[in-house]
Amino acid sequence: MAALLALSAAAAYGVGDFLGGIAARREPSTAVVLWSHVLGLVVLLAVAPALGGEASPRALVVGGVAGLFGGAGVALFYRCLSLGSMSVVAPIAALLSAAVPVMAGLGSGERPSVAAVAGIGMALVAVTMVSRERPGSAGERVLRLQPLLLAVGAGVAFGLFFVAVDRAGSDAGIWPLVGARVASVSLFAALGAARVTAAGPPRAALGAALGCGLLDAAANVLYVLALSHGLLSVVAVLTALYPAGTVMLARYVLGERLTGVQRTGLAVAGLAAVLIAA
Repeated sequence: MAALLALSAAAAYGVGDFLGGIAARREPSTAVVLWSHVLGLVVLLAVAPALGGEASPRALVVGGVAGLFGGAGVALFYRCLSLGSMSVVAPIAALLSAAVPVMAGLGSGERPSVAAVAGIGMALVAVTMVSRERPGSAGERVLRLQPLLLAVGAGVAFGLFFVAVDRAGSDAGIWPLVGARVASVSLFAALGAARVTAAGPPRAALGAALGCGLLDAAANVLYVLALSHGLLSVVAVLTALYPAGTVMLARYVLGERLTGVQRTGLAVAGLAAVLIAA
């Protein structure tokens, strides 16, 4: 059950990121993230009471910390993509977003099976392969120290988001996600308050932004539910396979060609998922 929920979360994250990328081509990325998170907050507030759990101050505060990590990760990631080679910085961020929860889970005493450990290792490799873009693409730049450090910071921040949500405890339901969304909305509103909030929702890409917000909220809920059934080290690495969904949609919807490395990465990801689920 944990593997199925985690893979469902990965699929929702992947499709949501694809829609977010489409929206960001038409509107400022800060506006897209802000308003999609606002919609996600509304959805989570509506769903949280039905799923149970205690809306304790601790759950909301821990969730708020997670939201600050997640929001900071998004801001750092967008910044590093604007400065460095996308084919290098994206895999670094993706790898660390998976590796940090794995290390946290193992450090806290989790002991996955031998097959799961092998699958985790393969999944970490698959994440970097799937995230790597074609050399010489439009995002390709000469890699400098600053974008490299930003990519590391983004990946660690994403990973800490996964860890912090897990630390809120299973008795909190999805209320930590409510706290996380309040924190991330506040962060992005502050980052672009003068321009983004005055401009209103991203009208030129409203459908894509709304879809991104709904799917991101759904993915977060699925991730929390997966944590209630499985180990952090297993759930987080399966969820981190979300770039596979994004590149597959880019291939079949936008007609973008996959590199040999990406195709191999998708195969490795599939085998890793089988090993972990087994």
